[in-house]
Amino acid sequence: MRVAIVGVSGAVGQEFLRVLEERNFPMDELVLFGSARSAGNTYTFKGKQLTVKELKHNDDFKGIDIALTSAGASTSKEFEKTITKHGAIMIDNSSAFRMDNDVPLVVPEVNAAECANIPRKVIANPNCTTIQMVVALKPIENLSHIKRIHVSTYQAASGAGATGMEELETQVHQIVKGEKPTVSKFQYQLAMNIIPQVDVFTDNGYTKEEMKMYNETRKIMGSDVQVSATCVRIPVMRAHSESIWVETERPISVEEAREAFRKAEGVILMDNPSEKEYPMPLFLAGRDEVFVGRVRSDLSNPNGLTFWTVSDQIKKGAALNAVQIAEYMIKAGLIK
Repeated sequence: MRVAIVGVSGAVGQEFLRVLEERNFPMDELVLFGSARSAGNTYTFKGKQLTVKELKHNDDFKGIDIALTSAGASTSKEFEKTITKHGAIMIDNSSAFRMDNDVPLVVPEVNAAECANIPRKVIANPNCTTIQMVVALKPIENLSHIKRIHVSTYQAASGAGATGMEELETQVHQIVKGEKPTVSKFQYQLAMNIIPQVDVFTDNGYTKEEMKMYNETRKIMGSDVQVSATCVRIPVMRAHSESIWVETERPISVEEAREAFRKAEGVILMDNPSEKEYPMPLFLAGRDEVFVGRVRSDLSNPNGLTFWTVSDQIKKGAALNAVQIAEYMIKAGLIK
């Protein structure tokens, strides 16, 4: 088994290294690829130094079984054929292929079986906010079909990559020193502020991030569910939070929902309000699971349920989800 990481120098690429080592992923060789700027850099994996190769249109992917790619949509589109032409399975973390009809969009806890049909040898990793939400939605959908979703996200600076984290940290230091904060990555100062915009606005007034949640959720769940999202950037370093309201076909009690969350794959229920126990990003960064709390009935709709989720968007929302896709395919005999 030979595995490649494309875009290893980025935040998700670095997380790929950590997740593959942490989970002791079954492979014989790991090959690292990056831009011309990153080529020649070395990274440690399982005690060995690996050198980054420059991503080129050549035969470097011959003999590669799985390519975990996170180098941006334009790079993924340009190099798709180069990566897959010798048979490698490309598990792509960008937005390049997510809505293509012949590319499955997969969250293993929800629709792993879609991995069996990959005509282009490409599987798309969904957007981080979508991954987190659908993992929590699956146990509810199993109880009663979800007709409608309203969600507000509270997204960490790391959702904008390493530069987003650096800018927030720099701004905090500048404010402490009484200096004017530097603003370049985000639309406004993020420290001591929240910004109700993630990505650019579309013609309908929603951002691209919000429309991803609408379109990707429907594709992953194979459902006609209606989704309305508001995505907000907050001054947290890592792990996204989401406030989710769902309307189901039949009423679901709080205890029924809690029991479903307790049993759900990839979910940890953290819901004890009387003891002030609920998920918070401060304590859950670096964890694999989607944490659910504040489960309650909606006061305005007898078929409504609302709850709060937190998940590490670099880990489960990106690298871990892709690695879990590869693990599923090996276990199912789809990669040998």
